[in-house]
Amino acid sequence: MTRFHIANMTCGHCKASVEKAVTTLDDDAELDFDMETREVEIDSTASKSAILSALDAAGYPAAEI
Repeated sequence: MTRFHIANMTCGHCKASVEKAVTTLDDDAELDFDMETREVEIDSTASKSAILSALDAAGYPAAEI
């Protein structure tokens, strides 16, 4: 699992967009959100760089923490 901070993830719509971006790469990806800290833990077979690229393309640039 990898944890990411997404500074502009503020609402349910943001959460859905992040989830869609990641599951497009890996249908079986598991995401665990902490909206208060704007962090998401992702368990996926996709590479970290692919996830970061997908999030950036969706308008949610992230930083690995």
